[in-house]
Amino acid sequence: MKFIIQIFMLITLTISSVYSGDFLAPDEAFKPYAKVNESAQIEAGVTLGKDIYIYAQKMSIELKGTSLKIKEIKKPISIDHDGEQVYTISPELLVTLDNPEGLSGIQKFTLLLSYQGCSQMGLCYNPYVKEFPLTLDASKLSLENKGQTDIGELSESDAIADTIKSGNIGIILLTFLGFGLLLAMTPCVFPMIPIISGLIVSQGKGLTTKKAFALSIVYVLAMAVAYTIAGVLAGLFGANLQGALQMPWVIYSFSLVFVALALSMFGFYELKLPDALVTKVSSGTNRGGYIGVAIMGFLSALIVGPCVAAPLAGALVYIGQTGDAVLGGMALFSMSIGMGLPLIAVGVSAGKFMPKPGAWMTMVSAVFGVMMLAVAIWMLEKILDPSIIMVMYSILGIGFSLYLGVFEKDHHFFKHSIAMIIFIYSVALFIGFLAGYSSMTKPLGFLNEAVLVQGTSKEQIKEARFVKVKSIEELDRVLAKNQGKKILLDFSADWCTSCKELEDITFADTAVRKKMSEFVLVRADVTENTDQEKALSKKYGVFGPPVLIFLDENTEIEKSKTIVGFIPPDEFLLHLNRQ
Repeated sequence: MKFIIQIFMLITLTISSVYSGDFLAPDEAFKPYAKVNESAQIEAGVTLGKDIYIYAQKMSIELKGTSLKIKEIKKPISIDHDGEQVYTISPELLVTLDNPEGLSGIQKFTLLLSYQGCSQMGLCYNPYVKEFPLTLDASKLSLENKGQTDIGELSESDAIADTIKSGNIGIILLTFLGFGLLLAMTPCVFPMIPIISGLIVSQGKGLTTKKAFALSIVYVLAMAVAYTIAGVLAGLFGANLQGALQMPWVIYSFSLVFVALALSMFGFYELKLPDALVTKVSSGTNRGGYIGVAIMGFLSALIVGPCVAAPLAGALVYIGQTGDAVLGGMALFSMSIGMGLPLIAVGVSAGKFMPKPGAWMTMVSAVFGVMMLAVAIWMLEKILDPSIIMVMYSILGIGFSLYLGVFEKDHHFFKHSIAMIIFIYSVALFIGFLAGYSSMTKPLGFLNEAVLVQGTSKEQIKEARFVKVKSIEELDRVLAKNQGKKILLDFSADWCTSCKELEDITFADTAVRKKMSEFVLVRADVTENTDQEKALSKKYGVFGPPVLIFLDENTEIEKSKTIVGFIPPDEFLLHLNRQ
């Protein structure tokens, strides 16, 4: 009897609360919907009223009146509420359908959306099932499923973006930390090694392992902050922020900074802040050098490390699609820390194994000075002709080998061997320059210039390869002209180091060139970062070069085949053979 009275009181309280305005009526608390989108997927969800939540396990979808099947349902991430998984923000489910019987034409069916929820004020509503009559073009569904076959449904960057959308935050951050460690092994990060080493060495006397570690941490954190800010801004505003920082005057300015640093390492002068300013900044603390290291770490990330590899592009794709700059930024920060861990080891070792002042210290300073000059030249690769870069490296190498005493016989065997290797390679670079060649990896490659590929000389292929476009209109004209042909669209820029690696290493491979002859080759040049070039990049979802996009005979993008970043010749050839 007591139980019946409690039930009666609860029902009475519920009815009186609802109609007295304390609780929302069911139609106000839950507003379900369902529709078919342009990709032949179903978007279904419930718009929640104020202080309303839905139980995740009670939300489900069924189909009635059709042989179409549910292939996959993507759900938002739920949260814990008193031991139950719930949605406190209006949930939307994305349903991918399967067409096992190969239906065609317009199909009519009914979608059943089930849900149950409660009010934060203490009222739980009854379970509801809403029916939605829908229509769908089954032939379009078949095409969509055909384009999403078992291998590589998404491009690498899109797959990573999808991982961020659906994964656990902890796993996401650990995954991107791992991506950062892998990126630390790429050539893009190498120029940061002499920078951080030089900054540590320049601290001079009294440098302890503890301070070297602290300086390294400051450098890496500043670098991580720079990558995070640049990435989030690029994702939110659709702009290639790093591209904007590759303007010629910016590159020249920072190259001069590294030249100035190098000359300082050679002992021509001492770069330091005025004593009065140093005293003011450092008063009461021991922050000497930290501000300069932080500034250099921040700028190094933006200028010296413009790598747009799959993890970075994936985070930017996610930010651009969802606007969730917080999680995307956290992923980028975690990736940057992963990139910086080896740099911390380098910085600490540079401080720990610092030799005592003397002749050896002079040699160490000279080595870092040469490395700084090499970084300055490396930066100029983005805007100067390759042949000029080649002769600059050659002069630097010859000068350094002479400094090491390449022709002196009384030096240590190891030092003399290193000097001789540098001298021989530098002379080869100079000979290649005189011969009009510009390959840093094969400076004497002109001796093999007679190699033929299908009866066409290497130089002829190089000249005839890519059609260059700089706007959507120019690209559309090229695509219209080449209907019925397979097209490879290469987003590239003169300041992009990885683009030059693709050109000089991957695209220069004989087997790759032979296979690429089966495609119409188009190059989207985004060097100047103009409004037209930005619009072109935005249309194809490109946040920065290099990106290789494949289009089929109907000029439709084969999204799963998109390549972001540098790819070695062998891997690229396998990729081409799967086209």
